[in-house]
Amino acid sequence: MKSVLVVEDNSDNLRLITYALRRCGYEVIAAETGIKGVEMAIAERPSFIIMDINLPDIDGLEATRRIRQSSANGDIPIIAITSNAMAGDMGRVLEAGCTGYFEKPIDPLTIMDKIHALLGWSTVTVEP
Repeated sequence: MKSVLVVEDNSDNLRLITYALRRCGYEVIAAETGIKGVEMAIAERPSFIIMDINLPDIDGLEATRRIRQSSANGDIPIIAITSNAMAGDMGRVLEAGCTGYFEKPIDPLTIMDKIHALLGWSTVTVEP
């Protein structure tokens, strides 16, 4: 089973994206801070990472930069899912090293199709 690291400090948002990921058969590992997310990315080497931007210690942009510079595999897809939707935010997210960007709130029934399309993967839903 492929694992996904979700770096998210909001328990409701974590629950929502975990639901969507598990529906598609992914094992979910979670971190509530940017520093913990970097540590887990290096230790676990997930298939991809879902990264919140507003985190309590280092933000998701810095966490992404650190993952990219680490031994974790600089090519691992990192997808930002954030409430930052101001002009220029998408550019900053991509410049930091994220593979893609989605705005919150997400729809748990369609987000995986969007993520898989971004990654060039086909979607297989496990549960109806």
